[in-house]
Amino acid sequence: AMSSHPPAAFPLGTDYLGRDMLSRVLSAARYTVVIAFLATLLAATTGVLLGLAAAAGGWLDMALSRLFDTVIAIPSLMFGLVVIASLGSSIPVLVMTLAVIYTPGAFRTARALALNVAALDFVTVARARGERLPYIVVQEILPNVTGPLLADFGLRFVFVVLLLSGLSFLGLGVQPPYADLGALVRENISGLGFGAPAVLFPALAIASLTIGVNLVIDAMPGRRRGR
Repeated sequence: AMSSHPPAAFPLGTDYLGRDMLSRVLSAARYTVVIAFLATLLAATTGVLLGLAAAAGGWLDMALSRLFDTVIAIPSLMFGLVVIASLGSSIPVLVMTLAVIYTPGAFRTARALALNVAALDFVTVARARGERLPYIVVQEILPNVTGPLLADFGLRFVFVVLLLSGLSFLGLGVQPPYADLGALVRENISGLGFGAPAVLFPALAIASLTIGVNLVIDAMPGRRRGR
């Protein structure tokens, strides 16, 4: 199929069914980015809110820390395989599963950052003024942890992209007729032994996406100040 079409019509060639690889990669990238972004946003929002709440200490801190330590102890891929195999592979299930996997990491990061900032002098002064806990969290702690939290968000987005691609490669990610980048790799990998390059393009797209996001994170002003 790849040799029967002029290169101008199909710049990246075609897949094993004769479909244009350029349009397939662009469509799959949209699913990968949207699912990964939603899962990361949900994980980061939940983790940060619970992390800030746990930074106050007490029984809530102990309970959440033990719960998330248990979740972290389970390998991410194994957890994803078990949940998706049990509940079925739909986009909402994928988003929720990925969010659950990466919420503990966001929680621990937010909690550690909040505890570090809470020990600084200006927070002590705010407590001495009689400011209430919600004011201290929103006005004193949160503005000083936003930069590191944004950097952590980007890193978790990369991790989610890689895990989602791995699940799709194993057949438990986005299901036909839709496809993400990992599914495209799975569909076209059999042609690699025959010299068909179609599998290379979604793989390069995954690599480009993850490297690009890491470069953006590395260039963030808050990231540089934190070094």
